[in-house]
Amino acid sequence: MTDTRYLVHGVFWDGPPASATEYDGGAPVLRLQSPSGDFRQLSLHPGARLGFHVVEHGRSCLGHLRVHSSTRRDHILCTAGAPASRGKQCERCFMLDESRLIHDFHRGGRVTPGLRDYLMQEHWLYVATFAGGSSKVGTASGPRKWHRLAEQGAVTARYVARAQDGRVVRILEDLVTAEAGLAQQVRSATKSEALLQPLAPAEVDALNARHAGRVRGLLARTAVEGFSVVDEQWVRPAQASRFCVPAARHAYPYPLDSGRHGFHIAALSGPNALARLDGTDAEFVVNLGQLAARTIVLGDFASDVPAVQEALF
Repeated sequence: MTDTRYLVHGVFWDGPPASATEYDGGAPVLRLQSPSGDFRQLSLHPGARLGFHVVEHGRSCLGHLRVHSSTRRDHILCTAGAPASRGKQCERCFMLDESRLIHDFHRGGRVTPGLRDYLMQEHWLYVATFAGGSSKVGTASGPRKWHRLAEQGAVTARYVARAQDGRVVRILEDLVTAEAGLAQQVRSATKSEALLQPLAPAEVDALNARHAGRVRGLLARTAVEGFSVVDEQWVRPAQASRFCVPAARHAYPYPLDSGRHGFHIAALSGPNALARLDGTDAEFVVNLGQLAARTIVLGDFASDVPAVQEALF
């Protein structure tokens, strides 16, 4: 254990998928910012031990993005080290963050030259379905085609269109929401709760296939130009597989805004870990996304086994 205080930036997935029905690779990590501004990647592979103490109340600003081109962007740290007031950013970093301009680009909104270069590359439209059956339509740039769905924690997903650029794909996304009724967001809490009692994988996949089929039919009839309808299945990371089948598991009983926590990771779906606590065979769903923008110290900490453990079974 050290006294180094790390600012948590969140859970990230890395590595392109293989051409298989399930991807064994990938490198899920908890990204940490040191006091000097350097970053550390803490592996979240199955079997990894994660122990930490949340040492500050509230959230701190994670800085902002500056986009130079389709292949280059800089993460600018918050120079003031300010408290977060807009989600995970201070007011100044929120206003400077170029990524927020993406959402109005297809409506004629202003973007920087670097962001325009990013948006003019190939983008994909997908339909994703989560453990409880909630589904959404979304977009991903070519380089982020696999990672975006892995980080969101989808159980299954299908790409339904390949667009020439980010403007066209967002027009299609709005069209699908308006005409097919698919939302563009699923709440983080909804995803986590669904992992406690997930639907059978075949049921989730059948639901996703029906949504994707409806969307392809809708896209085939639209007058929008600059895209092609596709039918391609997303490749789910193997680390998530254990999470995607019905099993006895429980909600992690402790909030991650304070206190000491420690457990072994049995599986990972997006930011959600399937945790094994010392002293019990019970498994708990921990939403590590709740650690984002919080300050922690790493160490050999252990979560207490809930006093009501007997009532869990």
